[in-house]
Amino acid sequence: MADLATRTLPLSGFHGGSASASVSPAAPASRLSLRAKPDAVASLSAALGIELPTRPKASASSGGRHALWLGPDEWLIIDETEADLLSSAASSGVMHSATDVSHRNTALLVKGPGAEATLNSGCPQDLSLAIFPVGGCSRTVFGKAEIVLLRTAEDAFRVECWRSFAPYVSGLLAEGAEDSGH
Repeated sequence: MADLATRTLPLSGFHGGSASASVSPAAPASRLSLRAKPDAVASLSAALGIELPTRPKASASSGGRHALWLGPDEWLIIDETEADLLSSAASSGVMHSATDVSHRNTALLVKGPGAEATLNSGCPQDLSLAIFPVGGCSRTVFGKAEIVLLRTAEDAFRVECWRSFAPYVSGLLAEGAEDSGH
């Protein structure tokens, strides 16, 4: 897995937001892009130590690890504890595809009563609690960048994006947060 201690953070020193929504870089994390058929889900869940969700827009979180459903046979696994996700997946004994995407992605945290409005400044999805509850996740767009969005609390989201889009996404989120405060 990626060495989190030596990774150059693309948003080092970034901070943005307003009184109603803060935008900050998430701590470094390992990420695994995982693809598997339905009959492999139980074994992969056991090997990874987290139940892979099988419903659209669903996620599971436990002990600094998150499993996000991205499609019928696709998940994004995020681990904040420096675990070796590739080795864990390999120990499952079932057919799957696992790719370490730790160096490709970075994440931003959007928190506060204006978090929904901040994200809706560039994301067309309905992010109301009734439609996008805590634990809800999806691959979507923010402005012109593809993101993976995870609602971590009623007023908090994790925004995963490619490192190359991080300056654009963080700037747009900061503007959205300022607008949400008015």
